Amino acid sequence: MQNGDILLSRVKKLIENELGWGDSSNWVNQDFVALSKKINDKTGNSLSPVTLKRIWGKARYDGLPQVYTLNTLAKFAGYESWRDFIVKNETNGSESPPEADNRLKSRAGKWKSPRAIIIMLLIVAGVSFATSKYLLKKNIKTSDYTFASHTTINAGIPNSVVFTYDASKADDDSVIIQQSWDNRLRRKVSKKDHQATLIYYFPGYFNPKLIVNGTIVKEHGLLIKSNGWITALMDKDTPIYFKKEDVIKGGKMALSIDRIKSQNIALAPTPPVLSFCNVQDFGELYSDDFDFETSVKNEYRGEASVCQMTNIYLLCKGTAINIPLCSKGCESALNFFFTTHEVSGKKNDLSQFGVNFSSFVKVRIHSKAGKAKIYLNDKLAYAVNEGITRAQIIGIDITFHGTGSVDYVKLGNGKVNFDDEF
Repeated sequence: MQNGDILLSRVKKLIENELGWGDSSNWVNQDFVALSKKINDKTGNSLSPVTLKRIWGKARYDGLPQVYTLNTLAKFAGYESWRDFIVKNETNGSESPPEADNRLKSRAGKWKSPRAIIIMLLIVAGVSFATSKYLLKKNIKTSDYTFASHTTINAGIPNSVVFTYDASKADDDSVIIQQSWDNRLRRKVSKKDHQATLIYYFPGYFNPKLIVNGTIVKEHGLLIKSNGWITALMDKDTPIYFKKEDVIKGGKMALSIDRIKSQNIALAPTPPVLSFCNVQDFGELYSDDFDFETSVKNEYRGEASVCQMTNIYLLCKGTAINIPLCSKGCESALNFFFTTHEVSGKKNDLSQFGVNFSSFVKVRIHSKAGKAKIYLNDKLAYAVNEGITRAQIIGIDITFHGTGSVDYVKLGNGKVNFDDEF
């Protein structure tokens, strides 16, 4: 393994440990969509789910990622940059960093006596026995388990979900229900019980999992509907919600700076991420056959948000569409994706997505027969001619770094129509 590969492997491991989502080999597309949003929220940089899947070996990726990608991963892992990560983790070809090598060398002298060698062999034997026992436990029949759920209210947030399960054939009580991709959202349950409830604080499409002895034995899709528009600040694990009467008025959906400050939320050094989200069952509405239109305006340009990053997400089952906008000059930080079609501003000219937020920006998408066109202020900004996968659209999520306004939203395909002018 080359040194660059070792460092990349290490930063990935740091991210996996921080996320706590379990073995990355079990991650699915929805996990990478979630990670993409987390990275954008924390660093202000965009890495698409497609790029992340390539980095984690879910899709072909020849060579090391671009410097922008490496810098973003390092920042998400808690470093200033990829260079900072290299300086603190350089290995000279070894799997272990220098400080780890030194610790191992200092311990080497302790294992030279015959008694020490015997103890070491006994330890190895014990570990081998424990490992073999563990591997036997891993040989689990998923057909022995059942797992289902239903919400306590049809739509709305927060929403408690009742999970019904049968894990009676588990070897021990190492049974866990995980709400989604986030390993922190877990509940240990008894194999003797058959029901457990958990609270969901944000709408969306989730994949709750039943885990036995560290193995996912069952999972299923779960739609948490929003009951209209939800306005929330997303800089905390539990979102900060705002009442509809504070947001929707005068024919617009907006949240003032003063209203944000009234919640003792700082706008610097990093502005919060404001989300206007509406998740529901739109019916037969798919990513390869729809029309979407909205008009948005980012209304915060403080020292911490000179780029006025804005994202228009169409949430789909297992994937997403992201139309990124920013103030002119910041286009290099953008990342556009349309299901599996991805374009990075670091490697491509996305200057057409740099806009003047002194007035509202009209955004329109027309998707048909596997191709799509994106218009800004009625001018063609980008055309997608390949890479569109078919997935059911279940939500609209418009986010602003800082705050912003939405004038109207339209979504449909001629048969299904959603039109909200507030």
